Amino acid sequence: MSRSCVLIFVGLVVGSMTLHASPLTATEPLHQQVDALIESHPDFRAPAAARTDDASFLRRIHLDLAGSIPSATEVREFLADQSPDKRAKRIDKLLESPQYARRMQHVFDVMLMERRPSIHIKVQPWQDYLRESFLQNKSWLDLSQEILTADGVDEQTRPAARFLLDRELKIDSVTRDVGRLFLGRDLECAQCHDHPAIDDYLQRHYYGIAAFINRSYIFKDPKTKQSLIGEKAEGEIEFTSVFTDEKDETSPRILDAPPISDPPNGDELYKIKPEKNVRSVPIYSRRLQLAKSITDPSNQSFRLNIANRIWAMMMGRGLVEPLDMWHEDNPPSHNELLDRLADSLLQHDYDLKYLIRELALSKTYQRSSQSHPPVSLDPGQTTDFSVALLKPLSPEQLAWSMMQATGLVDQQVATLVAKQRKADDPQLADDPVWQENALNTALRSNTEIFAKVFGHEGVRNDGFDASADQALFLRNGDLLQRWVTLKNGLSDRLTALDNDQVAEEFYLSIFSRLPTAEEAQPITDLLDQSKQRKIDLQHLVWAGLTSSAFRFNH
Repeated sequence: MSRSCVLIFVGLVVGSMTLHASPLTATEPLHQQVDALIESHPDFRAPAAARTDDASFLRRIHLDLAGSIPSATEVREFLADQSPDKRAKRIDKLLESPQYARRMQHVFDVMLMERRPSIHIKVQPWQDYLRESFLQNKSWLDLSQEILTADGVDEQTRPAARFLLDRELKIDSVTRDVGRLFLGRDLECAQCHDHPAIDDYLQRHYYGIAAFINRSYIFKDPKTKQSLIGEKAEGEIEFTSVFTDEKDETSPRILDAPPISDPPNGDELYKIKPEKNVRSVPIYSRRLQLAKSITDPSNQSFRLNIANRIWAMMMGRGLVEPLDMWHEDNPPSHNELLDRLADSLLQHDYDLKYLIRELALSKTYQRSSQSHPPVSLDPGQTTDFSVALLKPLSPEQLAWSMMQATGLVDQQVATLVAKQRKADDPQLADDPVWQENALNTALRSNTEIFAKVFGHEGVRNDGFDASADQALFLRNGDLLQRWVTLKNGLSDRLTALDNDQVAEEFYLSIFSRLPTAEEAQPITDLLDQSKQRKIDLQHLVWAGLTSSAFRFNH
């Protein structure tokens, strides 16, 4: 290992600026309301961290909205831009880019499926469905309704059925995950009795959700061999508390909302009657009522849950933590703020892009991750948002950032474009959406490898918990070594530069900022003395990619 491995360290430039808050009304832009409510909170620590520098902002916003670090060229251009509104322009540019759709595809795939293996629906069409949905800026309300109502019959919407089908339509799994992921409440411990420790998690809440889906089942089409969702017209939910042995029953209901009674039975119960090798379809579907009830405007939990999850995505910690343990004894750290976010989301028809943009524009989001005096940056303890929290890169962010830094992304795009120019539709080569879709397909296997090594199936993991397998993958893995030694990639570009030019290109490409003089000089000294310059530069690139500075969004 070259001495260059020990030369990597982080140096963030921060200023000193005291922030003062004054409460604002709901008529002000949402990002200003966010800052006012954060800064007027009793727990807010002043002085807050300063506004982060331009380079740190650019790296942060690219990781959060595009899922990858910016290129060295993008960093240079942004630092040279003297426009006072360049940050807002960059936010808007990223939100309109196809890379935003890919980023949200990864976020919501992990959120909704938690890295489950494929059973009835393949992962790729499901991810493509999510990416296309965010490319169209489909609302969270429409997306939720599609996911909860898809039965797998229509090929256009079949991928959306993965949420239910790949949970095998098991009533316990679906009930718990609908509560967790759409309502922010993990009702698992209310299955056998009212929750022993949480007074507002009741057994009837659990079975109220279960009643929407207890009549549904998986049907295997004998012709297509596809798994579909069928439903019966009858079947009630009864439950018994293991503490009291009291029996009870419930109609479908969302938490404390009124029960939903079936309409009066007519002479006919089915559109398609249940027969051998025939998928039954009732005239009245309880399962279809689930999506309507969850997304009904009267159900505040639906919008509070997604507002909290988007806040956590952008800020590194939810206003309610854990995200799926919202109850009376675990209230939001900033209750009025979360209400404001959720209500604003409802007013804007569940447009997630609107909410993300407003959060990105806020001073709260754009604060430095360093403060004076230093404060704890542990997301489990820091709840006042007076300083930006460090966010470990997700497996997908890490993979795409490494591919971007080493030059693989640019090379792959150039190859795909050149090939398409010789095809029947050469004009597609200039379409950014086509380029992104083609790139995503070409590099999908790389992100899948990173997801297996750095991901955790079935659990949310926002902390940094390195393992021996991960260290071995980064140290000895063939994939990263190929990227580091990529022909005409970053290492070769550095090799072609003079020694005193290397540090700047290296820092811009990997850390998305310019080096300080103290950081640049050791690299220049190393190269001046090097007897194996190309190898030392490859070691330098490897060290940068595997450093803690690279593995965190700060």
